[in-house]
Amino acid sequence: MKSLILAAALAATASVATAAEKYVLDASHSQVVFSYNHLGFSTTYGMFSGFEGEIMFDQENPAASSVTVAMPVMSMFTGWEKREGHFMSGDFFGAEEGDMITFSSTAIEVTGDNTATITGDLTMNDVTKSVVLDAKLNQTGDHPQAGKPWAGFDATATVLRSDFGLGAFAPYVSDEVEIVISIEAMKAG
Repeated sequence: MKSLILAAALAATASVATAAEKYVLDASHSQVVFSYNHLGFSTTYGMFSGFEGEIMFDQENPAASSVTVAMPVMSMFTGWEKREGHFMSGDFFGAEEGDMITFSSTAIEVTGDNTATITGDLTMNDVTKSVVLDAKLNQTGDHPQAGKPWAGFDATATVLRSDFGLGAFAPYVSDEVEIVISIEAMKAG
C-alpha cells in the first residue's frame, strides 16, 4: 500500500513539474551584430542573419533552459564587399564554404525577473572559448500572425578576436569586439 501511495505521489509531482519546450529560431528576425573600433576614427559594424538555432525554453525554471546556434561564416554582411572578402581571407577566417560559427550554452544564471547570464562555448575559426552573454527576455506570448507561442530575447557580449586567432592588425583595429544579439524563436511543432 505504501508503494502505491508513493507511486501516486510521484506521478502527481511529475505531472505538475514543467519541462523545457523546444523553440526554433525565426531566421528572418534573428541577428548578431558586431562592432569594433577602426584606427580610432570610427566604429565599424557587421552582421550575421538568417542563421539556425534552437532554444530549450523552460519558462518556470529558466536556469534549466539551453540554447544552440550555428551560422555560416560566409554569411557575414558588412555592407562593403571588399571588407567581407578581407574577413574571409587568410588574414582572418581563411573561410571556406561550410565553415560555421557556433554557440552552445553550458549554464544559465537567472539575474532578475527577465534577465540572465548565459555561459556557453563559442567556436569560431576552429577555436572554442567560454563566453558570457548578458541576456534579457523581451516577451513571450502567441505571435499575432503565426498563432503559436513565440519568444524574443536580446543579449550582449564582448569578445577578444585574438582569442580566436583573428587578431590581425590589433591594436590599431580593436581586439575587443562588441556583440549585440536579438532573436525571435517559435515553439516547435
